[in-house]
Amino acid sequence: MANTPFNEDFCTELEFHLGRTFKNSDRTDLKGFWCDGVLCEPINEAELRKTHKVETKAWIGRDGQGEYTMTIRFGEKALNNLQKGYELAETIPSENSMSWIDIDTDKKTIEIRLI
Repeated sequence: MANTPFNEDFCTELEFHLGRTFKNSDRTDLKGFWCDGVLCEPINEAELRKTHKVETKAWIGRDGQGEYTMTIRFGEKALNNLQKGYELAETIPSENSMSWIDIDTDKKTIEIRLI
């Protein structure tokens, strides 16, 4: 899909938003964490419509270099925006809450839920 909203701009916004969210978190294991990139590869739209998720990688940690397996779950608004070609950045939840992020620093996995 050539003009998909799941693009470098979205992945860059997600990267910086995650950094701000980690900074705002009161979880001691995430102190000093930041994100140094989200891999933005072309997505399989048919698969996404079935599973409502995308699997990718992100570089996270105190040095920003820990390679994490990232699952991005698309909520109703995110799926709708994707289908209509609208921006996905507006579907990223507030940086003032960790409720949309599940991160396991031992297993190096992170799941985020867009709205």
